[in-house]
Amino acid sequence: MDTTQRPKVTPKDFFLWLGAMVTLYWSATALILLIHEYIEVLFPDVATSTYYFDPYSGTIRFAIASLVVVFPLYVWLMRLLHSDIRKIPEKKELWVRRWLVYLTLFVAGLTIAVDLIAVIYTFLEGDLTTRFLLKALTILVVLGGGFYYYLHELKGTWEKREKESKMIGAVVSLVVLASIVGGFFIIGSPFEERLLKIDERKVSDLQTIQYQMVTYYQQKEVLPTTLQDLADPLSGFIIPMDPETGEAYTYEATGEHSFNLCAMFNAPSRELPGVTRPAGDMFNENWKHPAGEACFERTIDPDRYPPFDGKNMPSAF
Repeated sequence: MDTTQRPKVTPKDFFLWLGAMVTLYWSATALILLIHEYIEVLFPDVATSTYYFDPYSGTIRFAIASLVVVFPLYVWLMRLLHSDIRKIPEKKELWVRRWLVYLTLFVAGLTIAVDLIAVIYTFLEGDLTTRFLLKALTILVVLGGGFYYYLHELKGTWEKREKESKMIGAVVSLVVLASIVGGFFIIGSPFEERLLKIDERKVSDLQTIQYQMVTYYQQKEVLPTTLQDLADPLSGFIIPMDPETGEAYTYEATGEHSFNLCAMFNAPSRELPGVTRPAGDMFNENWKHPAGEACFERTIDPDRYPPFDGKNMPSAF
């Protein structure tokens, strides 16, 4: 009869191991998502690159934010656990440790198998592209590395080889850091992103003014003298102002049907990698601009935007 007294799992042990595994899964998922986004940008797919795909939509930012917070927490928790086991070797036999490590090996192994099946299946179909292969390789490397590490974790290797464990941690940390830094070359720094958002707000304001300009022309058959002529207290329309300076945008009538709208921009308009606009899209107007003052020349086509009469007069309600 085995009379060996097994160590008991304390609440501290349970939540430390649970926290380590949760932060591991979160970090691995964020790293894979981040690298996949880089692959999307570097190898855009014409079949899926549409106006509605935006690599700046938030996936990169969310993955970076997750890695900045969760990955250091994971490293800290694992160091605590390994340090604890070095002091009390019996803790290698804690059921919570063994169950969670086995679960990690199972999930990683199953995902690697599915990943390899997908690669072989796609290859047999003749659709194996560089982009797909790189994404599959990312999953294989990240989860394969985790499988290797926790297979030796189960054997207690890292408690004996502390220097090797720290070296692996340093290498993985450098990879994560490089992935985070790489994101700023795509989305820019937070300061640059704020300036771009302000510029996008200005373009949106000019689009609103342009729309009101066309409506004004259709109602009065003449362009307004100043932007203030567009103000309509009844409908509640207020002339947008430059969000940075609080001053009015520049407007100039250059002909019977033509006019210029101008604004000061912080940076050149950005081109989104992998983004194309469908032909004939109503938003497919040229709003590209350099840094500094930019003017947009517009001409109203009377045939396309005829003056309102009793039949086509828009309703106030």
